[in-house]
Amino acid sequence: MAESQTDPGEPVAGAAASTGLGLVFEDADYRLAVVDLLGAIAYGELSAFERLVDDAKLAPSVRDKVEMGAMATLEFGHVARLHERIRELGADPFEAMAPFEAALDLFHTHTAPADWYEGLVKAYVGDGLAADFYREVAAYLDADTRDLIIASLDDAGQADFAVRHIRQAIDDDPKLGGRLALWGRRLMGEALTQAQRVAAERDALSALLAGGIDRPGLDLAAIGRMFTRITERHNERMAELGLSA
Repeated sequence: MAESQTDPGEPVAGAAASTGLGLVFEDADYRLAVVDLLGAIAYGELSAFERLVDDAKLAPSVRDKVEMGAMATLEFGHVARLHERIRELGADPFEAMAPFEAALDLFHTHTAPADWYEGLVKAYVGDGLAADFYREVAAYLDADTRDLIIASLDDAGQADFAVRHIRQAIDDDPKLGGRLALWGRRLMGEALTQAQRVAAERDALSALLAGGIDRPGLDLAAIGRMFTRITERHNERMAELGLSA
């Protein structure tokens, strides 16, 4: 793979202008890769919406139910914006999401929470891991696509909500902390496995990460550093929850 000359978060040199789709989208392979990535994120956001709705049913108070319902509404708004962009690129958003349904559904089957607290940790830690991966990839895209992805991954309030409730729950029952710490480590392993599988199985995404003559990419060392950064952010989230990583 080509060596990256761009740090995550920096605009890609020579990226498209902000008007229209930009010259970069004249590259059919690049357009396909972006559609693939947006489809993956859109299905992930749809799954997050569904899980917030389900978790709200287990919430201990009406206030908690309403807060979680509001967060779910924001997640669904992200899906609509991603779909709009996919259509602008000449693709069908439902067809773009379809290749990722099986992998993401399997991840959620393997990480079904046993109770409301595990659901909160998953929403904060699990979704955070996925968001970190997509932000890392977005650093190698044109400015408009990168900005859309970052906006779509904005926290809808889950972080403060999860930290507040998990810390209070551990104060009330210190034994809960050990179980949730183990749960967080399991989420980490499952999420990294899923991210690597999706990137490897989708040719368009693999090509996107590899870069091209006029676009920077990631070599194996850079990919290793990327996953190190994702792991470090996971550890920070666990610490915020009052859990050991």
